Amino acid sequence: MQHNSSEEHHSNGVAGRNEGQGGFSRRLTDEEFDRYSRQMIVPGMGKEAQLRLINSKVLIIGAGGLGCPAAQYIAGAGIGTIGIVDGDIVEPSNLHRQVGHATSRIGMMKVDSLITHLRDLNPLPTYVPYTFPISHENAADIISQYDLVLDCTDNPATRYLISDVCILLCKPLVSAASVQKSGQLIVLNCPPTPQGKADKKYSPCYRCCFRKPPPANTQLSCGEAGIMGPVVGLMGVAQAGEAIKILASGLHLPSAISGTTTEDDPHNLIQPTLLIYSYDLNAAPGPYTFRPLKMASRKKNCFACGENSPQTLTLEGIKSGNPNYIQFCGLQTPKATLPAQDRITASAYHAARESGQLQNHILLDTREKEHFSFGSIEGAVNVPFGKLLMKAATIKRSGGDAEEILPVKSAEDPIFVVCRRGLDSQEAVEKLKELGVDQGGKRKIVDIIGGMKAWKEEVDPSFPFI
Repeated sequence: MQHNSSEEHHSNGVAGRNEGQGGFSRRLTDEEFDRYSRQMIVPGMGKEAQLRLINSKVLIIGAGGLGCPAAQYIAGAGIGTIGIVDGDIVEPSNLHRQVGHATSRIGMMKVDSLITHLRDLNPLPTYVPYTFPISHENAADIISQYDLVLDCTDNPATRYLISDVCILLCKPLVSAASVQKSGQLIVLNCPPTPQGKADKKYSPCYRCCFRKPPPANTQLSCGEAGIMGPVVGLMGVAQAGEAIKILASGLHLPSAISGTTTEDDPHNLIQPTLLIYSYDLNAAPGPYTFRPLKMASRKKNCFACGENSPQTLTLEGIKSGNPNYIQFCGLQTPKATLPAQDRITASAYHAARESGQLQNHILLDTREKEHFSFGSIEGAVNVPFGKLLMKAATIKRSGGDAEEILPVKSAEDPIFVVCRRGLDSQEAVEKLKELGVDQGGKRKIVDIIGGMKAWKEEVDPSFPFI
Protein backbone atom coordinates (compact mmCIF):
# COMPACT_ATOMS: atom_id res chain seq x y z
CA MET A 1 0.00 0.00 0.00
CA GLN A 2 1.32 3.43 -0.91
CA HIS A 3 0.96 6.15 1.75
CA ASN A 4 -0.09 9.50 0.37
CA SER A 5 -1.26 11.67 3.24
CA SER A 6 1.15 13.37 5.61
CA GLU A 7 -0.91 12.03 8.52
CA GLU A 8 -0.38 8.44 7.40
CA HIS A 9 3.33 9.11 6.91
CA HIS A 10 3.66 10.40 10.42
CA SER A 11 1.70 7.70 12.19
CA ASN A 12 2.66 4.63 10.21
CA GLY A 13 6.13 5.42 8.93
CA VAL A 14 7.34 5.14 5.35
CA ALA A 15 8.12 1.87 3.64
CA GLY A 16 11.47 2.05 1.90
CA ARG A 17 14.14 -0.03 0.24
CA ASN A 18 17.81 0.09 1.17
CA GLU A 19 19.74 -0.67 -1.99
CA GLY A 20 23.09 -0.68 -0.22
CA GLN A 21 22.22 -3.46 2.22
CA GLY A 22 20.73 -6.17 0.04
CA GLY A 23 17.39 -4.42 -0.56
CA PHE A 24 15.69 -5.07 2.80
CA SER A 25 12.80 -2.78 3.72
CA ARG A 26 12.19 -0.81 6.85
CA ARG A 27 10.03 2.10 7.94
CA LEU A 28 10.98 5.56 9.05
CA THR A 29 10.26 6.08 12.73
CA ASP A 30 8.14 9.00 13.85
CA GLU A 31 11.26 10.75 15.14
CA GLU A 32 13.09 10.23 11.85
CA PHE A 33 10.11 11.50 9.90
CA ASP A 34 9.85 14.66 12.01
CA ARG A 35 13.60 15.30 11.92
CA TYR A 36 14.23 14.74 8.20
CA SER A 37 10.90 15.80 6.66
CA ARG A 38 12.16 19.15 5.35
CA GLN A 39 14.90 17.57 3.29
CA MET A 40 12.79 14.61 2.15
CA ILE A 41 10.36 16.93 0.35
CA VAL A 42 13.15 18.50 -1.70
CA PRO A 43 12.88 17.39 -5.35
CA GLY A 44 15.26 14.52 -5.95
CA MET A 45 15.23 13.31 -2.34
CA GLY A 46 12.11 11.55 -1.07
CA LYS A 47 11.75 8.56 1.22
CA GLU A 48 14.06 6.14 -0.59
CA ALA A 49 16.93 8.62 -0.70
CA GLN A 50 16.49 9.29 3.02
CA LEU A 51 16.57 5.56 3.74
CA ARG A 52 19.78 5.28 1.76
CA LEU A 53 21.28 7.98 3.97
CA ILE A 54 20.09 6.28 7.17
CA ASN A 55 21.60 2.98 6.07
CA SER A 56 24.88 4.51 4.90
CA LYS A 57 28.19 4.66 6.72
CA VAL A 58 30.47 7.68 6.30
CA LEU A 59 34.04 8.04 7.54
CA ILE A 60 35.34 11.55 8.27
CA ILE A 61 39.12 11.64 8.55
CA GLY A 62 40.07 14.80 10.42
CA ALA A 63 38.03 16.62 13.07
CA GLY A 64 39.34 20.10 12.39
CA GLY A 65 38.37 23.02 10.18
CA LEU A 66 37.03 20.82 7.37
CA GLY A 67 35.79 17.91 9.45
CA CYS A 68 33.70 19.94 11.92
CA PRO A 69 31.33 21.63 9.45
CA ALA A 70 31.23 18.52 7.25
CA ALA A 71 30.30 16.35 10.24
CA GLN A 72 27.53 18.72 11.34
CA TYR A 73 25.71 18.47 8.01
CA ILE A 74 26.43 14.76 7.61
CA ALA A 75 24.91 14.14 11.04
CA GLY A 76 22.04 16.55 10.47
CA ALA A 77 21.13 14.80 7.21
CA GLY A 78 20.69 11.52 9.04
CA ILE A 79 23.62 9.40 7.89
CA GLY A 80 23.21 6.22 9.94
CA THR A 81 26.81 5.57 10.98
CA ILE A 82 29.50 8.24 11.22
CA GLY A 83 33.12 7.36 11.99
CA ILE A 84 35.54 10.16 12.93
CA VAL A 85 39.33 9.81 12.93
CA ASP A 86 41.70 12.29 14.61
CA GLY A 87 44.51 12.03 17.13
CA ASP A 88 44.68 15.68 18.25
CA ILE A 89 43.23 17.54 21.21
CA VAL A 90 41.20 20.75 21.17
CA GLU A 91 43.31 23.91 21.55
CA PRO A 92 42.23 27.55 21.88
CA SER A 93 43.71 28.38 18.46
CA ASN A 94 41.32 25.86 16.84
CA LEU A 95 38.10 27.55 17.91
CA HIS A 96 37.87 30.37 15.34
CA ARG A 97 37.27 27.79 12.60
CA GLN A 98 36.65 24.35 14.13
CA VAL A 99 33.02 24.97 14.97
CA GLY A 100 32.31 21.51 16.38
CA HIS A 101 34.41 22.22 19.46
CA ALA A 102 33.92 24.61 22.39
CA THR A 103 35.87 26.54 25.01
CA SER A 104 34.57 24.17 27.68
CA ARG A 105 36.15 21.22 25.81
CA ILE A 106 39.68 22.58 25.42
CA GLY A 107 42.08 19.74 26.18
CA MET A 108 39.59 17.04 25.15
CA MET A 109 40.32 14.73 22.24
CA LYS A 110 38.90 16.35 19.10
CA VAL A 111 37.00 13.20 18.17
CA ASP A 112 35.27 13.04 21.56
CA SER A 113 34.56 16.78 21.51
CA LEU A 114 33.04 16.67 18.04
CA ILE A 115 30.90 13.63 18.81
CA THR A 116 29.62 15.39 21.95
CA HIS A 117 28.55 18.29 19.73
CA LEU A 118 26.99 16.01 17.10
CA ARG A 119 24.98 14.03 19.63
CA ASP A 120 23.39 17.28 20.78
CA LEU A 121 22.58 18.05 17.16
CA ASN A 122 21.28 14.58 16.26
CA PRO A 123 21.32 11.62 18.67
CA LEU A 124 20.01 9.13 16.09
CA PRO A 125 23.18 8.22 14.15
CA THR A 126 25.74 5.77 15.50
CA TYR A 127 29.00 7.62 16.15
CA VAL A 128 32.25 5.65 16.01
CA PRO A 129 35.32 7.36 17.53
CA TYR A 130 38.91 6.72 16.41
CA THR A 131 41.07 8.81 18.74
CA PHE A 132 44.32 8.26 16.85
CA PRO A 133 45.73 9.40 13.50
CA ILE A 134 45.07 7.53 10.27
CA SER A 135 48.22 5.66 9.21
CA HIS A 136 49.42 3.14 6.65
CA GLU A 137 49.01 0.41 9.28
CA ASN A 138 45.34 1.10 10.13
CA ALA A 139 43.87 2.89 7.09
CA ALA A 140 42.55 -0.18 5.27
CA ASP A 141 41.01 -1.75 8.38
CA ILE A 142 39.10 1.45 9.17
CA ILE A 143 38.09 2.53 5.66
CA SER A 144 36.84 -0.95 4.73
CA GLN A 145 33.92 -0.55 7.18
CA TYR A 146 32.42 2.51 5.43
CA ASP A 147 30.56 3.34 2.24
CA LEU A 148 32.17 6.72 1.58
CA VAL A 149 35.16 8.68 2.89
CA LEU A 150 35.64 12.40 3.51
CA ASP A 151 39.29 13.42 3.54
CA CYS A 152 39.41 16.40 5.90
CA THR A 153 43.14 16.18 6.64
CA ASP A 154 45.74 18.89 6.19
CA ASN A 155 48.80 17.24 4.63
CA PRO A 156 49.58 15.69 1.23
CA ALA A 157 51.10 12.46 2.58
CA THR A 158 47.83 11.51 4.27
CA ARG A 159 45.80 12.52 1.21
CA TYR A 160 47.76 10.15 -1.03
CA LEU A 161 47.42 7.36 1.54
CA ILE A 162 43.65 7.79 1.87
CA SER A 163 43.13 7.93 -1.90
CA ASP A 164 45.24 4.83 -2.51
CA VAL A 165 43.32 2.81 0.07
CA CYS A 166 39.97 4.03 -1.30
CA ILE A 167 40.97 2.81 -4.76
CA LEU A 168 42.00 -0.61 -3.45
CA LEU A 169 38.78 -0.96 -1.41
CA CYS A 170 36.55 0.54 -4.15
CA LYS A 171 35.29 3.44 -2.02
CA PRO A 172 34.29 6.90 -3.27
CA LEU A 173 36.26 9.78 -1.79
CA VAL A 174 35.39 13.45 -1.27
CA SER A 175 38.65 15.35 -0.77
CA ALA A 176 39.13 18.98 0.23
CA ALA A 177 41.95 21.24 1.34
CA SER A 178 42.18 24.81 2.60
CA VAL A 179 44.91 27.16 3.74
CA GLN A 180 45.07 30.92 4.26
CA LYS A 181 42.43 32.40 1.90
CA SER A 182 41.74 29.60 -0.56
CA GLY A 183 40.27 26.13 -0.71
CA GLN A 184 39.66 23.31 -3.15
CA LEU A 185 37.31 20.35 -3.45
CA ILE A 186 37.17 17.28 -5.68
CA VAL A 187 35.18 14.03 -5.79
CA LEU A 188 37.33 10.99 -6.61
CA ASN A 189 36.66 7.37 -7.62
CA CYS A 190 32.91 7.93 -7.90
CA PRO A 191 31.16 5.76 -8.87
CA PRO A 192 33.72 3.39 -7.33
CA THR A 193 35.63 1.47 -9.99
CA PRO A 194 38.02 -1.45 -9.40
CA GLN A 195 41.75 -0.88 -9.56
CA GLY A 196 43.24 -1.56 -12.99
CA LYS A 197 40.23 -0.32 -14.99
CA ALA A 198 41.57 2.71 -16.81
CA ASP A 199 39.46 4.49 -19.37
CA LYS A 200 38.17 7.98 -20.06
CA LYS A 201 34.78 7.02 -18.65
CA TYR A 202 36.16 6.25 -15.15
CA SER A 203 36.58 8.72 -12.31
CA PRO A 204 40.19 9.54 -11.34
CA CYS A 205 42.01 9.06 -8.06
CA TYR A 206 44.09 11.67 -6.22
CA ARG A 207 47.29 10.54 -7.99
CA CYS A 208 45.63 10.95 -11.41
CA CYS A 209 44.97 14.61 -10.60
CA PHE A 210 48.16 15.33 -8.63
CA ARG A 211 50.88 12.99 -9.86
CA LYS A 212 53.55 14.71 -7.78
CA PRO A 213 53.17 16.35 -4.36
CA PRO A 214 54.02 20.03 -3.97
CA PRO A 215 57.60 20.84 -2.90
CA ALA A 216 58.13 20.09 0.79
CA ASN A 217 58.95 23.70 1.67
CA THR A 218 55.58 24.84 0.28
CA GLN A 219 53.52 22.36 2.30
CA LEU A 220 52.40 24.75 5.02
CA SER A 221 49.97 23.87 7.77
CA CYS A 222 47.31 26.23 9.11
CA GLY A 223 49.57 26.86 12.10
CA GLU A 224 52.33 28.12 9.83
CA ALA A 225 50.42 29.87 7.04
CA GLY A 226 47.18 30.82 8.80
CA ILE A 227 43.60 30.12 7.78
CA MET A 228 40.36 32.08 7.49
CA GLY A 229 37.50 30.28 9.22
CA PRO A 230 34.79 30.96 6.61
CA VAL A 231 37.03 29.61 3.82
CA VAL A 232 37.71 26.22 5.40
CA GLY A 233 34.14 26.09 6.67
CA LEU A 234 32.78 26.60 3.18
CA MET A 235 34.90 23.73 1.87
CA GLY A 236 33.76 21.43 4.68
CA VAL A 237 30.10 22.20 4.03
CA ALA A 238 30.66 21.53 0.32
CA GLN A 239 32.19 18.15 1.19
CA ALA A 240 29.07 17.25 3.14
CA GLY A 241 26.89 18.36 0.23
CA GLU A 242 28.75 16.15 -2.22
CA ALA A 243 28.67 13.19 0.17
CA ILE A 244 24.91 13.49 0.73
CA LYS A 245 24.31 13.75 -3.02
CA ILE A 246 26.39 10.63 -3.71
CA LEU A 247 24.73 8.56 -1.01
CA ALA A 248 21.18 9.72 -1.70
CA SER A 249 21.51 8.87 -5.40
CA GLY A 250 23.25 5.54 -4.82
CA LEU A 251 26.45 6.54 -6.63
CA HIS A 252 28.51 5.01 -3.83
CA LEU A 253 27.31 1.52 -4.77
CA PRO A 254 29.65 -0.70 -6.78
CA SER A 255 28.23 -1.73 -10.14
CA ALA A 256 27.57 -5.31 -9.07
CA ILE A 257 25.25 -4.13 -6.27
CA SER A 258 23.53 -1.29 -8.09
CA GLY A 259 22.59 -3.57 -10.98
CA THR A 260 24.32 -1.54 -13.72
CA THR A 261 27.56 -2.24 -15.49
CA THR A 262 30.38 0.22 -15.00
CA GLU A 263 30.58 0.71 -18.76
CA ASP A 264 26.88 1.59 -19.06
CA ASP A 265 26.58 3.82 -16.02
CA PRO A 266 25.84 7.32 -17.41
CA HIS A 267 27.32 8.96 -14.30
CA ASN A 268 30.75 7.76 -15.40
CA LEU A 269 30.60 10.26 -18.26
CA ILE A 270 30.47 13.26 -15.92
CA GLN A 271 33.59 15.41 -16.27
CA PRO A 272 35.61 15.35 -13.01
CA THR A 273 35.91 18.90 -11.65
CA LEU A 274 38.23 20.55 -9.16
CA LEU A 275 36.39 23.42 -7.47
CA ILE A 276 38.67 26.24 -6.33
CA TYR A 277 37.52 29.01 -3.99
CA SER A 278 39.45 32.23 -3.42
CA TYR A 279 38.78 34.79 -0.70
CA ASP A 280 40.32 38.24 -0.98
CA LEU A 281 40.47 40.26 2.22
CA ASN A 282 41.35 43.39 0.27
CA ALA A 283 38.55 43.18 -2.30
CA ALA A 284 35.19 44.92 -2.21
CA PRO A 285 32.37 42.80 -0.74
CA GLY A 286 31.20 39.99 -3.05
CA PRO A 287 30.88 38.25 -5.32
CA TYR A 288 32.43 35.01 -4.10
CA THR A 289 35.16 33.69 -6.37
CA PHE A 290 34.58 30.07 -7.40
CA ARG A 291 36.52 28.57 -10.28
CA PRO A 292 35.83 25.07 -11.64
CA LEU A 293 38.72 23.33 -13.36
CA LYS A 294 38.01 20.38 -15.64
CA MET A 295 40.15 17.42 -14.62
CA ALA A 296 41.15 14.43 -16.69
CA SER A 297 39.63 11.02 -16.03
CA ARG A 298 41.63 7.98 -14.94
CA LYS A 299 45.12 7.75 -16.35
CA LYS A 300 46.22 4.43 -17.83
CA ASN A 301 49.69 4.80 -16.34
CA CYS A 302 48.53 5.86 -12.85
CA PHE A 303 50.51 4.22 -10.05
CA ALA A 304 47.36 3.62 -7.96
CA CYS A 305 44.50 2.92 -10.38
CA GLY A 306 46.02 2.49 -13.86
CA GLU A 307 46.21 -0.63 -15.97
CA ASN A 308 49.35 -2.00 -14.28
CA SER A 309 48.56 -0.67 -10.80
CA PRO A 310 47.70 -4.11 -9.29
CA GLN A 311 51.42 -4.86 -9.63
CA THR A 312 52.55 -1.58 -8.05
CA LEU A 313 50.03 -0.92 -5.25
CA THR A 314 48.51 -3.42 -2.83
CA LEU A 315 46.93 -3.32 0.62
CA GLU A 316 49.64 -5.62 1.93
CA GLY A 317 52.31 -3.30 0.59
CA ILE A 318 50.70 -0.23 2.14
CA LYS A 319 50.46 -1.92 5.55
CA SER A 320 54.14 -2.84 5.39
CA GLY A 321 55.17 0.71 4.48
CA ASN A 322 55.36 0.47 0.69
CA PRO A 323 54.99 3.09 -0.69
CA ASN A 324 56.57 5.36 1.88
CA TYR A 325 54.21 8.34 1.85
CA ILE A 326 56.40 10.53 4.08
CA GLN A 327 59.37 10.03 1.79
CA PHE A 328 57.25 10.49 -1.35
CA CYS A 329 56.10 13.90 -0.11
CA GLY A 330 59.56 14.89 1.13
CA LEU A 331 58.38 15.23 4.72
CA GLN A 332 61.14 13.40 6.59
CA THR A 333 62.21 14.96 9.88
CA PRO A 334 64.32 17.92 8.75
CA LYS A 335 68.03 17.61 9.38
CA ALA A 336 70.63 20.33 9.67
CA THR A 337 71.94 21.23 6.23
CA LEU A 338 74.62 23.63 7.47
CA PRO A 339 77.94 22.87 9.15
CA ALA A 340 78.18 23.55 12.89
CA GLN A 341 80.26 26.72 12.41
CA ASP A 342 77.38 28.28 10.47
CA ARG A 343 74.83 27.73 13.22
CA ILE A 344 74.21 29.15 16.70
CA THR A 345 71.63 28.39 19.35
CA ALA A 346 69.10 31.03 20.34
CA SER A 347 70.52 31.16 23.87
CA ALA A 348 74.12 31.52 22.63
CA TYR A 349 73.10 34.31 20.26
CA HIS A 350 71.32 36.10 23.12
CA ALA A 351 74.36 35.71 25.39
CA ALA A 352 76.66 37.13 22.68
CA ARG A 353 74.39 40.17 22.29
CA GLU A 354 74.18 40.74 26.03
CA SER A 355 77.95 40.50 26.47
CA GLY A 356 78.62 43.05 23.72
CA GLN A 357 80.26 40.62 21.32
CA LEU A 358 77.70 41.44 18.61
CA GLN A 359 77.56 45.22 18.72
CA ASN A 360 77.57 45.47 14.92
CA HIS A 361 75.67 42.79 13.03
CA ILE A 362 72.63 42.33 10.80
CA LEU A 363 69.72 40.20 12.00
CA LEU A 364 67.43 39.05 9.17
CA ASP A 365 64.02 37.73 10.20
CA THR A 366 62.60 35.71 7.28
CA ARG A 367 59.09 35.19 8.70
CA GLU A 368 56.10 36.58 6.84
CA LYS A 369 55.24 40.16 7.77
CA GLU A 370 52.09 39.05 9.66
CA HIS A 371 54.17 36.84 11.99
CA PHE A 372 56.82 39.56 12.31
CA SER A 373 54.16 42.11 13.32
CA PHE A 374 53.33 40.21 16.52
CA GLY A 375 56.87 40.53 17.83
CA SER A 376 60.54 40.28 16.89
CA ILE A 377 64.01 40.37 18.36
CA GLU A 378 65.20 43.94 18.90
CA GLY A 379 66.96 45.27 15.82
CA ALA A 380 65.68 42.57 13.47
CA VAL A 381 64.94 43.47 9.85
CA ASN A 382 62.07 41.65 8.14
CA VAL A 383 62.85 40.04 4.77
CA PRO A 384 60.11 37.42 4.14
CA PHE A 385 61.55 34.13 2.94
CA GLY A 386 59.60 34.07 -0.32
CA LYS A 387 60.74 37.56 -1.25
CA LEU A 388 64.32 36.69 -0.37
CA LEU A 389 64.21 33.69 -2.73
CA MET A 390 62.70 35.81 -5.50
CA LYS A 391 65.39 38.48 -5.09
CA ALA A 392 68.10 35.81 -5.07
CA ALA A 393 66.76 34.29 -8.29
CA THR A 394 66.60 37.71 -9.98
CA ILE A 395 70.16 38.59 -8.96
CA LYS A 396 71.44 35.21 -10.11
CA ARG A 397 69.66 35.53 -13.46
CA SER A 398 70.56 39.16 -14.19
CA GLY A 399 73.97 39.23 -12.57
CA GLY A 400 73.15 42.14 -10.25
CA ASP A 401 74.90 43.17 -7.05
CA ALA A 402 74.40 40.47 -4.41
CA GLU A 403 74.34 43.12 -1.68
CA GLU A 404 71.01 44.34 -3.09
CA ILE A 405 69.34 41.42 -1.36
CA LEU A 406 70.11 42.98 2.04
CA PRO A 407 67.94 45.79 3.40
CA VAL A 408 70.91 47.16 5.36
CA LYS A 409 74.08 48.07 3.50
CA SER A 410 77.19 46.86 5.27
CA ALA A 411 79.93 44.89 3.57
CA GLU A 412 81.59 43.63 6.75
CA ASP A 413 79.05 43.10 9.53
CA PRO A 414 78.18 39.45 10.23
CA ILE A 415 74.69 38.32 9.29
CA PHE A 416 72.43 36.23 11.52
CA VAL A 417 69.27 34.71 10.05
CA VAL A 418 66.21 33.68 12.04
CA CYS A 419 62.87 32.24 10.88
CA ARG A 420 59.88 30.65 12.57
CA ARG A 421 61.21 27.17 13.38
CA GLY A 422 64.72 27.05 11.95
CA LEU A 423 64.13 25.57 8.48
CA ASP A 424 63.80 28.55 6.13
CA SER A 425 66.72 30.27 7.80
CA GLN A 426 69.08 27.45 6.81
CA GLU A 427 68.07 27.73 3.17
CA ALA A 428 68.38 31.52 3.39
CA VAL A 429 71.97 31.19 4.65
CA GLU A 430 72.78 28.85 1.77
CA LYS A 431 71.28 31.27 -0.77
CA LEU A 432 73.23 34.24 0.61
CA LYS A 433 76.48 32.26 0.42
CA GLU A 434 75.64 31.02 -3.06
CA LEU A 435 75.34 34.66 -4.17
CA GLY A 436 78.71 35.49 -2.63
CA VAL A 437 77.40 37.70 0.17
CA ASP A 438 79.84 35.91 2.51
CA GLN A 439 82.75 37.27 0.41
CA GLY A 440 84.34 33.90 -0.04
CA GLY A 441 84.06 32.97 3.62
CA LYS A 442 85.44 36.24 5.01
CA ARG A 443 82.03 37.34 6.28
CA LYS A 444 80.05 35.25 8.77
CA ILE A 445 76.49 34.27 7.83
CA VAL A 446 74.90 32.25 10.63
CA ASP A 447 71.61 30.45 11.16
CA ILE A 448 69.87 30.71 14.54
CA ILE A 449 68.90 27.13 15.38
CA GLY A 450 65.20 26.52 15.98
CA GLY A 451 64.13 30.02 14.98
CA MET A 452 61.72 32.11 17.03
CA LYS A 453 60.26 28.98 18.58
CA ALA A 454 63.64 28.32 20.18
CA TRP A 455 63.89 32.00 21.18
CA LYS A 456 60.67 31.65 23.14
CA GLU A 457 61.78 28.36 24.75
CA GLU A 458 65.38 29.34 25.55
CA VAL A 459 65.36 33.12 25.99
CA ASP A 460 61.99 34.83 26.35
CA PRO A 461 59.00 32.69 27.46
CA SER A 462 56.69 35.71 27.07
CA PHE A 463 57.44 36.07 23.35
CA PRO A 464 54.18 35.79 21.31
CA PHE A 465 55.18 32.86 19.08
CA ILE A 466 52.44 31.85 16.62
